[in-house]
Amino acid sequence: MCSSDLLDHLGVDIIEAGFPIASAGDFESVREIARRVKRSSVAGLARASEKDIERCAEALRSAQHPRIHTFISTSPVHMKYKLQMEPERVLELIASSVARARNKVADVEWSAEDGTRTEFDFLCRCVEVAINSGATTINKIGRAHV
Repeated sequence: MCSSDLLDHLGVDIIEAGFPIASAGDFESVREIARRVKRSSVAGLARASEKDIERCAEALRSAQHPRIHTFISTSPVHMKYKLQMEPERVLELIASSVARARNKVADVEWSAEDGTRTEFDFLCRCVEVAINSGATTINKIGRAHV
């Protein structure tokens, strides 16, 4: 029995299985866990991009309870230097990525990468956009995922 089978047997509610677009190995791992797990939700991680979300949905296709966990950086330093985007563009990507994920699965989790350094009012706007776009879970607001 593998660890995902044990977690499922123990009744763990959500198994975040991996980052399908990161590598062929991650994709195969998420796909195999999605195939095997029967009771737990199986989550795959995806950046706020069409390619990531499509690859994640493909890996989760056989999951009985699939979840896409999408994220984007929201701190001023990450928006400026990592993403090279203005705040309004980040809000647009939150809306489009959550909506795209929601069109693939009923359960969508959204996270603010580097949220602890995000201006509070902007972080509230990000969360509001994610919820209004279909996010069913707002994850901890923390440091970088990747």
